[in-house]
Amino acid sequence: MKALKSFYNWLSITGIIMVVNSLILILILFIFSVISKQSNTYLGLYIYIILPAFLVLGLILIPLGILLRIQKKEAVGDESIGWPVFDMNLRKHRASLLKISIITFIFLVASAMGSYSAYQYTESIEFCGTLCHQVMEPEYATYLNSAHARVTCVECHVGEGAGWYVKSKLSGLYQVYSVLFHKYERPIATPVHSLRPARETCERCHWPQKFYARKLISQRSYLTDSINTEWNVSLLLKIGPEHSAMGLTEGIHWHINKDFRIEYVSNSVDRESIPWVRLTNLKTGEVKTFMDEENLLDKKALDTLEKRSMDCMDCHNRPSHNYKSAPNYIDNAMISGQIPKDLPFIKKAAMEALKLSYTNSDTALSSINSTINTYYSTDHRAVYASNTIRVRKAIKIIQGEYQKNAFPYMRADATRYLDHIGHLESDGCFRCHSDRHKTAQGETISRNCDMCHTIIAQGPTGDIKTGTINEVLEFVHPTDIKGKWKDYFCTECHRVLYE
Repeated sequence: MKALKSFYNWLSITGIIMVVNSLILILILFIFSVISKQSNTYLGLYIYIILPAFLVLGLILIPLGILLRIQKKEAVGDESIGWPVFDMNLRKHRASLLKISIITFIFLVASAMGSYSAYQYTESIEFCGTLCHQVMEPEYATYLNSAHARVTCVECHVGEGAGWYVKSKLSGLYQVYSVLFHKYERPIATPVHSLRPARETCERCHWPQKFYARKLISQRSYLTDSINTEWNVSLLLKIGPEHSAMGLTEGIHWHINKDFRIEYVSNSVDRESIPWVRLTNLKTGEVKTFMDEENLLDKKALDTLEKRSMDCMDCHNRPSHNYKSAPNYIDNAMISGQIPKDLPFIKKAAMEALKLSYTNSDTALSSINSTINTYYSTDHRAVYASNTIRVRKAIKIIQGEYQKNAFPYMRADATRYLDHIGHLESDGCFRCHSDRHKTAQGETISRNCDMCHTIIAQGPTGDIKTGTINEVLEFVHPTDIKGKWKDYFCTECHRVLYE
């Protein structure tokens, strides 16, 4: 009785109520989650995170209340309340100890299972992508449409090992704070400086020694003329050597040849600007340093900036969250037949609607609809009169493609998240291969197109010019720009047009 009196305090009673209610709610919600056929992110959040937190808090309050009550009574000399005393010679006490041991064992097993379930839940795609729906919607939507849609988020963002797991959870605490108090950036900054090295993530699946040899790539785009002229380009992409048995001796993936080390310095947070590159031949010890003559760094700046060793992520920087630009996703929809390519001026009408900047999705969808309808009804009445239904269907597809690749609230789209593969809408390869990066002896990092790919066919459908693997074609721009593509970067037109 003396021991039981110590439970009679509001703190312990509150703890008991919290424990009992948490257990009941966890059990009910768990049973519901098992029998329910629909997945619910917030249900998992309550079962594995929120309610267990209240349960643990209640368990802490129970002994804390007892301790405070005993200390209070001892301070005034009242010994009517004290700690329970176990006498193993008494059968009743032995039975009580056995009950406590069984309950403790069951609780520990349940806690272990709950902790593991909580761990699995916090590592799930559902947790990463849908819990903070509005904030993470761009990343989640583009992930689902990526080539890595069956690779879980943590396999790339966390990887193996306890150290990086702890680091990711500590980082996650700040992210929770940012979401709760609206401290997050828009768009969310790409974590280029905190990602694990590619050899610890990408190379778990993509084995460098087993890269493929050269690969044929066929591309098609549509011009903004009345007939949506199809323009075709077939490239032999030199991702590797002529024969795969030659390994990484040449081709694009030579950049990660284990016999060489490529280091660079960037003077921009997003690594878009690379003014300094160093190439070291690890076999001979030869070192070449290239400086961008139009973006020179002084010694002080060079000493303070990070020198990074090049890896997969320096080119493949959007492997899972790839935001397509408006020309790109409209071309794809036309190639697949979702948007009728024989609908006059549809490419131009789509570009007119998609070149505008929007602040929210509802406004964007409404504006896309009104802009395209107005374009046809004002400038091409005869076309609109005979194709009204087709135009409206095309608008629905354009709106849907926009929603997959542009997220106005988070200010996330292809102009904010540049893809370094290629050099059309981001400088990509041209960040180093510019002809401006030179050694003291005058050697340059060449921007010769044939280093990475050769054109073996190009032109409009019905009049495609072809070459052979050994007789390559010189690039022809779909519209006559007087050879300016030889002197300027593609981004000087393409990025500006669609920002």
